[in-house]
Amino acid sequence: MNQLIACCGLSCEDCEARIATMKNDDNMRREVSVKWCQLNHTDQITPASINCMGCRTEGVKFAFCQSMCQIRKCVGTKGFETCGQCPDIMSCDLIKPLLEQYPVVKRNLEVE
Repeated sequence: MNQLIACCGLSCEDCEARIATMKNDDNMRREVSVKWCQLNHTDQITPASINCMGCRTEGVKFAFCQSMCQIRKCVGTKGFETCGQCPDIMSCDLIKPLLEQYPVVKRNLEVE
C-alpha cells in the first residue's frame, strides 16, 4: 500500500502540512496554521508546528498525527498498517465519520 495513505485512509500526499514541509515553505506554514486554527477553534497551531512527512512514513509528524490521533493509536495497537486491515472497520465509531464525509477514504483503504 502507498505509504502516503494515512492509517485512516486520508492521503498525506494531499495534506497541506506535508506539502509545506516538502517545499520548506514558511509562508505556506503560516497560512495553514491560520486556517487550521480557525477550523479547529484553537490558537495552538503555530507555523512552527506545521511540519509532517506523513502518518506512516519516516520523519517528523504534525503533533496531532504523532500523538493525539485516536485512529492512528488504534491501528498501531492492533498491529495494522491502516484501518483497511481491520475486520471491524464498518462498525468502527472512530473511522465512521471519515468514511461518511470523504468517499476517497474508503477507496484508499480498499486498495489494501
